[in-house]
Amino acid sequence: VDPQTLKVVARVPSGPDPHEVVASSDGKLAFISNYGGGAYNTISVIDVVAQKALPAVDLGPLRGPHGLMFVQGMLYFTAEANKAIGRYNPSSREVDWVLGTGQDRTHMIWVSKNLDRIYTSNVNSATITIIEKTLTRPGGFGPPTAPRAPPGRAREPRRGIRPIGPERALIPSWTEIVIPVGRGSEGFDVSPDAKELWVANAQDGTISVIDPAAKAVVATLNANVGGANRLKFTLDGKLVFVSSLSTGELTILGAASRQEIKRIKLGHGAAGILMQPDSSRAFVACSPDNVVAVLDLKSLEVTGHIEAGRNPDGLAWAMRQVMHVE
Repeated sequence: VDPQTLKVVARVPSGPDPHEVVASSDGKLAFISNYGGGAYNTISVIDVVAQKALPAVDLGPLRGPHGLMFVQGMLYFTAEANKAIGRYNPSSREVDWVLGTGQDRTHMIWVSKNLDRIYTSNVNSATITIIEKTLTRPGGFGPPTAPRAPPGRAREPRRGIRPIGPERALIPSWTEIVIPVGRGSEGFDVSPDAKELWVANAQDGTISVIDPAAKAVVATLNANVGGANRLKFTLDGKLVFVSSLSTGELTILGAASRQEIKRIKLGHGAAGILMQPDSSRAFVACSPDNVVAVLDLKSLEVTGHIEAGRNPDGLAWAMRQVMHVE
């Protein structure tokens, strides 16, 4: 889509049941999760510049890819059917890391820029998982110790066994903290300063506010967002947008006040939310209406629509690097 004219400039085939989409940091590639409610195991790859499909990523036994995030040249994804997340390396064209969450319907994912923290929403478990990079000693338990010597008799040293001790080097590992939230926890986002995580609970119609440092829910907002699908902060962190797939409403809240500012009826259902990088506009997919609504972020009014095709959902912005030569 040309963001100036809001016209579709190309259509490229994806895999079955495409849901989420992200672009690579250089804007040259797009990755699309082919979900299938946990049945499919591919991620489509699109050459954005040439506007053509490339060979898809085969995830093998990892099924139900959905949430996507591209960070430091790597594609992170959820594998819902496996209760896991994974990482795809576009350079080597392989999945080089997988980590289980143990939660039902691990659906959406967020990865910090320095790769030390990952968050996932787990819809059917009604939880958020905080995954932190840590350092630990390898190997776990050491060899069994020698039997105790009788009283008054020294125990003979065991030969050929090195003790497990502090001289062993620390290696990277991960710890997982599971935080209960509301029922149907799906769409979530992290504030630009990373101090708050907001998750919309579709079944309860509430929003849980989490303090990532304290690893705890600090507020539950009765926001009347039943059927909530996605939640996004504006890039300045001042507003929070929540879309509802069941009501077609977009609810806008103040991040500081945690109060509703405006509610807009966009259509018969609202899904993916995308903020324009210059903070001038927001885009919201209206899946049943086959359009993407365009909102002015100053007036908070709908200013246009993109005729996107059938059931638009995930949205992404491809930022291309431009070289100026004089």
